[in-house]
Amino acid sequence: MIGEGGEIEADGLAVVDKEAGWTSHDVVAKARGVFGTRKVGHAGTLDPDATGVLLLGVGRATRLLRFLTPLRKKYVGELVLGTETTTLDAAGEITAVHDMSDVTPEQVAEAASGFVGHIMQVPPMVSAVKVGGRRLYELARQGVEVEREARPVNVYDLAVAPANDPGVYRIEVSCSSGTYIRSLAADIGSALGGGGHLRALRRTAIGSFAVDEARPVGSSVLMSMAEALRDYPAVSVDESLGRRVGSGQVMAAGDLAVEGEGPWAVLGPQGRLLAVYETHSPGLVKPAVVIPR
Repeated sequence: MIGEGGEIEADGLAVVDKEAGWTSHDVVAKARGVFGTRKVGHAGTLDPDATGVLLLGVGRATRLLRFLTPLRKKYVGELVLGTETTTLDAAGEITAVHDMSDVTPEQVAEAASGFVGHIMQVPPMVSAVKVGGRRLYELARQGVEVEREARPVNVYDLAVAPANDPGVYRIEVSCSSGTYIRSLAADIGSALGGGGHLRALRRTAIGSFAVDEARPVGSSVLMSMAEALRDYPAVSVDESLGRRVGSGQVMAAGDLAVEGEGPWAVLGPQGRLLAVYETHSPGLVKPAVVIPR
């Protein structure tokens, strides 16, 4: 795409392997310099101490981020039993210590199984959730703690196994967007009659975008916008139908040959992403995003 100043602007998805010590905003700022555009956003915050997959939309691909944010997430980390902290992870100050030396791996596995499936989870005070127009982490920095409503999340899989250190368990989690792994760790500790916190969190995947294809912060590698939507069904159209799609027409689902609930990536004859369509009403579909030529 040609920018206002005549320069060629990049469009696509960057799959980043975030290092510890970087905020998600730091990564976005770095990418703005690398790609020469302010049109950079991310699909799902990672805490500064966490590492792993962070998806960046660049240029017109920022309009696709809302389809990437809801994708299933996968994490690995360590549950440390016996110590509670202010932030529910290793970065916080210790608030309570429990003797949990007699807790067995079988008991930990049983407690963890109680948090699999559709559960209600209270977001931590250090989260970006807004209460009364203020983000919780802003209130936490001021030493203010407020009541938070529990929110529905889905934990698809949760596996625990003893780590090398006593009282420490490796956890692997597959969950819906909006699930806080630090809260899971703290809740498992409480369910065992004591407490716990999270350390060494690493996000290993967002949807099909796994850490083994992620690049270091500052990489200039981009996936195409069509590839960015690979977790959704796609349909290819000819030039004639592509013109209708490009003009943002509402059309019959049969015209696009789409089935199910959507959304659907609509590709042109050369595989370029033309638009993302979604259900409009029974039998009709409408464009959620149109990508101009």
